Amino acid sequence: MFAIPEQFSNATKANFETQFALFSSLSAKTFESVEKLVELNIATARAAMESNSNTARQLLSAKAPQEFFQVAASQAQPAAEKAVAYNRQLAAIATGTGAEFSKAAEGQIVEANRKVIALVDEVSKNAPAGSETFVAAVKTAISNANAGYEQFSKTTKQAVEAIENNVNNAVTQFTQAAAKAPGAAANTASAAAA
Repeated sequence: MFAIPEQFSNATKANFETQFALFSSLSAKTFESVEKLVELNIATARAAMESNSNTARQLLSAKAPQEFFQVAASQAQPAAEKAVAYNRQLAAIATGTGAEFSKAAEGQIVEANRKVIALVDEVSKNAPAGSETFVAAVKTAISNANAGYEQFSKTTKQAVEAIENNVNNAVTQFTQAAAKAPGAAANTASAAAA
């Protein structure tokens, strides 16, 4: 009879260790993602400053209004392509982080469930006669919780896929609009020069 409290104590300790491992893993992945995001933003800012400086020099060296507008119009496509590339990299970081979070959480939850089931099985061996109904109810509750988690996991994966598709569609539409922009800007520049 004294073995049951000790088993629960050991199970509680194991559960705490599992939760701490999950927290540590997710914290490490969060810092990795923030680091990637900071690196991306620094590289993007650096490239933007360099590009803006070059564009400013070209605009200041323009000798006629038509040349000024042509230089300005010629910058629309590269700027749009850089924005699209940035958004794709940002989406890749977010998607990768989400996938790593899911993978880490799934692994920890599977391990925790395994430990809980082992504990229930061990306790049920030492359970007094007549407690079979209670043990069966606990096992059913664990089974239902696992099924709920699996459904939540599937729904989350579907949501992540939908977000990825929406981001890709938005990037495609932005790219198409940006491809049309230089032609419109050139027409505006020609009309302004005339």
